[in-house]
Amino acid sequence: MEYDHITGGTFLERSNRFIARAEILRNGEKMTETVHVKNTGRCQELFVPGAEIYLEKSANGNRKTVYDLVGVRKGDVLVNVDSAAPNAVVKEWLESGGFAEDVTLVRPETVYASSRFDFYVEAGERRIFIEVKGVTLEKQGIALFPDAPSERALRHVEELIRAKEEGYESCILFVIQMKGVSRFEPNAQTQPEFADALIRAKEAGVRILAYDCLVSENSLRLDKPVPVVLDVERQKLFCIARPLLAWYDLCRRKLPWREEPTPYRVWVSEIMLQQTRVEAVKPYFERFMERLPDIAALAAVEEDELLKLWEGLGYYSRARNLRKAARQIMELYGGRMPADCGALQKLSGIGSYTAGAIASIAFGLPEPAVDGNVLRVLARLLEDGEDISDPAVKKKAEERLRPVMPKDRPGDFNQALMELGAVVCLPNGAPKCAQCPWRDLCGANCSGTQAEYPKKSAKKPRRIENRTILVLRDYQRAAIRKRPTKGLLAGMYEFPSLEGHASQQEVLDWLKDQGVHALRIERLPDSKHVFTHIEWHMIGYAVRVDELELMVADRSLLFVRPEETQERYPIPSAFGAYAQYLNIRTGKENIENGTGKENMKNRTGRKSMKDGAGEERTES
Repeated sequence: MEYDHITGGTFLERSNRFIARAEILRNGEKMTETVHVKNTGRCQELFVPGAEIYLEKSANGNRKTVYDLVGVRKGDVLVNVDSAAPNAVVKEWLESGGFAEDVTLVRPETVYASSRFDFYVEAGERRIFIEVKGVTLEKQGIALFPDAPSERALRHVEELIRAKEEGYESCILFVIQMKGVSRFEPNAQTQPEFADALIRAKEAGVRILAYDCLVSENSLRLDKPVPVVLDVERQKLFCIARPLLAWYDLCRRKLPWREEPTPYRVWVSEIMLQQTRVEAVKPYFERFMERLPDIAALAAVEEDELLKLWEGLGYYSRARNLRKAARQIMELYGGRMPADCGALQKLSGIGSYTAGAIASIAFGLPEPAVDGNVLRVLARLLEDGEDISDPAVKKKAEERLRPVMPKDRPGDFNQALMELGAVVCLPNGAPKCAQCPWRDLCGANCSGTQAEYPKKSAKKPRRIENRTILVLRDYQRAAIRKRPTKGLLAGMYEFPSLEGHASQQEVLDWLKDQGVHALRIERLPDSKHVFTHIEWHMIGYAVRVDELELMVADRSLLFVRPEETQERYPIPSAFGAYAQYLNIRTGKENIENGTGKENMKNRTGRKSMKDGAGEERTES
């Protein structure tokens, strides 16, 4: 197709969908002209002040706007923006045999059901409906449609599917009104429903074609086919946010850190929730916030008190890194947590997941937060057989999620994903699929393969360590000692112990070497404690001695009244099975019995300690 009267100009501004102002040369002078925009789409990336444009003079002399805006130059590419042009060039193409050589009928604007398709074509015995869509949006060499949500375009695709089911051939033809694109994709970020509809249309047998165009200032011609990419995985991801957030709004759990999501509260809760159940964290979080309500208080707390607050949660290096990061924030950011994902990851103990959670929930930034729950959910959704223990798989998940995060609710999106994995998409092959907002999207649910995902390489067997725990006491005190400042349970307090499983006689001999005499010795029940990479298989003895002060050979020992451990000395739950023989409760038991807050009042500090590993669970 060709234009008869083309004038060049410069784009100034767009008043509304139909009207723009342009500067043109008339009789050698620059004039400002009000022009008609022949494309009611968004076109924001094209209609920018100063852009070189092309205008066609209207044949209707009575019109208020003399010119129609039909072309815009974007860099080196000339883009036709005339919304009537695609149908015109397709009509020429159909009539010239471009679609089929034996075409006998080309009828524009043909009604079918509740739609009006652009063309009805007959070629031999074939009856064909064709819907044409002009494409002017290009990003990084990819042509995209639509540039704004279009219910009309969505309805056309649905009607093409129906026509195909009723025996017609159906085709949707995307006319890319420019050259230089590498492929066509549906714009799933703008309208995921349209992208999903195209996938369904292709599965139903609807032909989906895309052609680019030769464009000049005064002509447009359909040229060559362009690859159409309907990435099922990618399009599926663009469809997840809306049903997920609707489910989350109805079903989310009420959690203390969600009700007041300040950066500090989000940070502390996320660190506590690592490797720990939500219900177990709740009382710890409330006690922690009462004692250390802000970053300054956390930075100033003495480490023994911090560990006492953490006692029973395990993985004690988390608590130490919290304090270390708080001090970094005080020094580098004046006590205010940085609202930047990169800066957050430079703080001690904060990785990509925690940084993403803080950035999205507390600061509203579109940063993904991918944990084990999210990896499991995505693996089932996409039937992804990659090993989720591989860091590269986590990185890939972050890259998949970032473009599909809703910009207005990134924090809720991340929390909804985690919530879905925590309460619906459960591990070990037992998901509650009937309650899932993605039950119709999820590949594993549709194929019944939930139990096969996620894939995860087998862990190395834990190392077994045999230990003999000694509960030593005299008439008023008990013996404890501080563990080394590095390694497992670093800086925590424990009962004296011997390597291996010692006999009663071996224990008596050891006591004799320490300079004390056993008045009574009693074998205690066995206990097992499981760490991430180690298992302690413990036996124990309760030993009453005449005077603990005589034990001078082991200078690491402290002799304390049992009740002091409730207030001053953090004892890990690894020793819970033996602490009860001194009427000592470990941190978890204190929380469960409601004594934790009272015991933390009027605390005095202790020396600082370095990082170590922590606990996972105890069996006894």
